[in-house]
Formats: sequence, C-alpha cells, structure tokens
Amino acid sequence: MACLEIMHKEGKYKGEDDCTLDGTVDFHGQPAIRERSGQWVAGIVILLNQGLATLAFFGVGVNLVLFLTRVLQQDNAEAANSVSKWTGTVYIFSLVGAFLSDSYWGRYKTCAIFQVIFVIGLISLSVASHLFLLNPRGCGDRTTKCVSHSSWEIGLFYLSIYMVALGNGGYQPNIATFGADQFDEEDPKEGLSKVAFFSYFYLALNLGSLFSNTILSYFEDEGMWALGFWTSAASAFAGLVLFLGGTSRYRHFKPTGNPLSRFCQVIGAAAKKWRVEMPPGEENLYDVNDKESSVGGARKILHTDGFKVNLGFTERLWMEKKSRGSHSWTEAAYITPRDLNNHSQGRPNPWRLCPISQVEEVKCILRLLPIWLCTILYSVVFTQMASLFVEQGAAMKCTISNFRIPPASMSSFDILSVAVFIFFYRRVLDPLVSRIKKKEDSKGLTELQRMGIGLVIAIMAMVAAGIVECFRLKYAKKDCLHCEGSSSLSIFWQVPQYAFIGASEVFMYVGQLEFFNAQAPDGLKSFGSALCMTSISLGNYVSSLLVTTVMKISTEDHMPGWIPGNLNRGHLDRFYFLLAALTSIDLVVYIACAKWYKNIKLEGKFVGSSEEDELSDV
Repeated sequence: MACLEIMHKEGKYKGEDDCTLDGTVDFHGQPAIRERSGQWVAGIVILLNQGLATLAFFGVGVNLVLFLTRVLQQDNAEAANSVSKWTGTVYIFSLVGAFLSDSYWGRYKTCAIFQVIFVIGLISLSVASHLFLLNPRGCGDRTTKCVSHSSWEIGLFYLSIYMVALGNGGYQPNIATFGADQFDEEDPKEGLSKVAFFSYFYLALNLGSLFSNTILSYFEDEGMWALGFWTSAASAFAGLVLFLGGTSRYRHFKPTGNPLSRFCQVIGAAAKKWRVEMPPGEENLYDVNDKESSVGGARKILHTDGFKVNLGFTERLWMEKKSRGSHSWTEAAYITPRDLNNHSQGRPNPWRLCPISQVEEVKCILRLLPIWLCTILYSVVFTQMASLFVEQGAAMKCTISNFRIPPASMSSFDILSVAVFIFFYRRVLDPLVSRIKKKEDSKGLTELQRMGIGLVIAIMAMVAAGIVECFRLKYAKKDCLHCEGSSSLSIFWQVPQYAFIGASEVFMYVGQLEFFNAQAPDGLKSFGSALCMTSISLGNYVSSLLVTTVMKISTEDHMPGWIPGNLNRGHLDRFYFLLAALTSIDLVVYIACAKWYKNIKLEGKFVGSSEEDELSDV
C-alpha cells in the first residue's frame, strides 16, 4: 500500500490503522493518512461553512415572497408560485453539481466553483436592489410602495437570484457528501461519526438560517432589503474563505467518470442479449476482479438476484421476453461464446459485456427511485413554510405591544424544533429503540422507518395549519383593503404547525441524507445526496402546479378561489386539508415501497453487509 510506504519513509508507521481503508486520498492525490486528514477537524470546518452559506441563502429565500409582493408588486398566488419555481430550480441544479462532482471535478473543486458563483449572484442581487429596485428609497416596507420597474431591471433581478440558485444548488449536495467523506466508514469508530455528521450537518443548516429568520428577516420586513442582501453576500464570502482554508486537511474520493455512459452500456448490453438463455448461477458472469468495482477505486457491489422481486413491473417493462418470461439486467454481464472470442483479443466491448459490479450499480439506482418518488409529496408540504405559511402569518395579529413580528421569522420555531428533535432522537429515542430491539449491532430506527415517521408528522402539520386557518378566518375582517394583520388571532397560533414541520424534517430529511448516501454506489455518492435535494425541487414544482390548479378550479363562477390576494375571502384551510389527504395517500404507497426495498451490499464493508441487515422493517 502506498499509504504504508509514506509512513515507513517518515518513520511514523504504527500499523495499518494509520491508513484510511475506504480509498480516500489527500489534496496531492496520495492515499490519505488517518491522523493527518479528515475526521472532526475537517468536519467542523465544513459544518461552519454550511452554516454561513445557509445564512446567506435564507437571507434571500426566507423573505423572497414578501419582496415579490412589496417591491415587484406581485399578488399572493403569483408570488407563491415564483418562490416555488425559484426554490425548485435551486434544487434541480443539484443534479448538475452532483454530475460534475462524481464524473469529472471531484467534490472539493465542485464545491469551490459553485460557491464562487453563489457569492457573485448575491453581490449582483445586492447591487441591483440598492441601485435600481428599491426606488424610492425606503420602499418595500409595509406602507411605502415601490415604483414600477423596467423590464431590464426585473431581468437583472431574476438573473441575480437564479445565479444564487445555480451556486447554492450545485454546492449543496456536494458539501454534504464531502463532509461525510471525511470519515472512513470502514473504521467502526469513524463509521459512527459519519452517521452523527448528517444530524449535525442538518443542525448546522438550521442554525445558519436562524440568524436569517430572525435578525435579517426583521430588517427586510422593515424595508431594509439592501442591508439584508449585503449581509448575505458577506456571509457567503466568509464561508468560501473558511472552506478554502481547510484545503490541506480534507480527504477526497477521485471522480469516477461519466455515470451516464456506464448506465447506457448496461442497458445496451442487456437489450442485445434479451433473447439469450441464461443458466442459473454466477459462473458465467463477467467481473473485473475479486474486490474492486469496475469503477476505479470504488468498492465492489455484491451480486443480487432480488431486483425482479423489488421492481417486478419495471423489470418486465424493460426486459420481458415474449415467449420465456422476464430476465434481469444481469444479462448484460452474461458471457456468451461471442464475448469469449472478443475477450481473447483484448478488453471486451463494454456495449456488449459489462462487469457484474457495473450492472449492480444500475440496479442500486433503480431500486432507489420508488422511495425517492414517495418523498416528493413531503416536499410539497415542506415548501409551504416559505410561501403560504408566511402569507397566512401576515394576515394575523403580528404585534406585541408596539413591536411587530415579521411573519417570516416564525420559521425560527421550525429551527428550534429541528434542534430539539435532533437532540431527542440521538440521545433518547435512538438508544431506547436499540435497547428494545435487543441486538448488539442495532442502530435504532432505520432510515426508512424515520422517513415514514416524517410523513406522519407532516400530515399532522397540515392538519394543524388548516385548523389555525379556520380560526383565523373566524376572527378576520372580510372587507379590508390592506389585509396584513386583519385578523385578531395571534400569529403565535402558527407555532404548532412550524414545530411539526421541524420535527418531520429531522426524521425525513436527515433520514434521506443518510439513506441516499449509504445506498448509492461509491461512484455516485453526490448523486445520492442530489436525489434528496431533487425531491425538494420537484416538491416545489408540484406545489406550484397544485396552487395553479386549485386556483383555476376554485375561481370558476366568479368565486375568489381558495388562495386569493385577500386571504380573508378565500379558503386556505381547504388547501391545507387537501395536502394532508394527499400526504396520507403518499404514506400508504411509501410503506409498500419500503417493505419491498433491499439495501446495497458492499464487499469488505464492516457494517451493512449482513444478509439479515434489512432496511425494510417499516
């Protein structure tokens, strides 16, 4: 091992524990030495970077719906849709970042480049707001209206916020995975630290947004938008400097090449052999060697026969044989006499014969898709916190004595709930479940179980929001012109719905981060994190579509609709109850998918490779 050679040269070799066992390298491409790299030193730098970047992002996002209504003079439904589309675009860009990271750049370079784009976007937004959009000075508060803006001024605004979307979206999935890379999961102690990292990562994300949701939210609500945006730009720049400062300490996984070509090769090879009769057993399956995957440096995925059971419909859809039933993707690795002739002349044609580990990589991703699809509707619920919850709060009593509470700052209760429930889960619930299971290797609730609990709590959040809206309407003035604060019901009645959302995040989003990172093949770890973010993205788009559809149906016969500009004439409560019903249906489908799921099995992994270690006990 090169790592051992380095330690011998320096006279510091103490045994194989000096070297990481998961294939990570240092900044110079040499095998990583455990005591000099990664672990919590690098992890804490990344957590601080995440907190600063999140502060910057939510400094824009948390009050964006109010900026659109007050400064750009959009109505409630249009502003809610604009925020949903923008937030969705943030997370769809995560696929771009994940692809570049896994394929070509590596996670460190990808994080650095997209953070630079993020900073440039925030500076551009700050300049555009200060010089062009906030005219006259001091407009954009609750009373002073801004003048109409030219098309190029609005275009500059959208260019800026979508640069912010590109920068944050490309950075976000990679920083989570890059932080997890700092812990060697082949080492039992570091493996436990890696699991803990995801909880602390999500906590850092929420604590970073706490400043945005309180201090920045207050200044922006008072019309000091430029100050809020400049503070965000400064925070993002500080996070970038901190990230670059930790360069020498980081561990890295080398990029593994374009995964799309590997996927297409498996599909092409399987399609060419769909009429081939395969004998039982693994003797005629092609593989590169005993321990290493076909993807350079990645651990080998053990062969499974369970794909037809897990995704039987998809299997038949792609691979059905008209006369002899259905075969599996394994055909792509089956060695025919023609393949033997080609192999004797050199490396086999990858579009006709693929290593079994490459086939298993495709099967792993396909197994994840049904679980991933079931998380999208949860994100529809989550996105209401940044749009309709804020609009609902603005129509409630927001004052205590002479102090006005910014409606967007109520999301602070979501953050506090996340912090409380992370502590509760890690210190109370998880150890309790482990003792109940009475297994030495038990890790408490599985990721899939936690995600299911998150869906249940999300349903409770929508029911709570709907009940609060019913009482808000009961105490509202129907004939108001400017309906902010038009209901005598206190905004603090929103606390339960924010607290429920926070609790559901701990179970759903932290569980998702762990699940997709653990279940994605080594060459697609960033893609696994991007799946989590893409579900948020599609949730925002589905939310936008749902709002548009509901408004179109509910405004027939000259009715004001469920979500009109004047919420006192609408029925926002019905929309919340509709989401609760849809999430209940999604929960049933999710449980069925989770029951069928079987987790990835990697050769040489000290945990998670047992036949009995299932994630499907939901």
